[in-house]
Amino acid sequence: MSTKKFPCPECKKELAWSTDNPYRPFCSERCKLLDLGAWANESYQIPAAISAEEDDYSSSMIPMENWKSPTIH
Repeated sequence: MSTKKFPCPECKKELAWSTDNPYRPFCSERCKLLDLGAWANESYQIPAAISAEEDDYSSSMIPMENWKSPTIH
């Protein structure tokens, strides 16, 4: 039986899906860390719909130019 081949999500190198590869689905630790870094830098984003509750909150915020600092006594 032939082993299924697939591309590394980072570098696109063809590799076999095997339990011998601890970095699956990546080909190496380097590719795994590059992908993790992209998530950490917010290069990847998952789109999300804004709920009505969130929309109400953001529209009721005071613009910074109208904001006054509270007085501390």
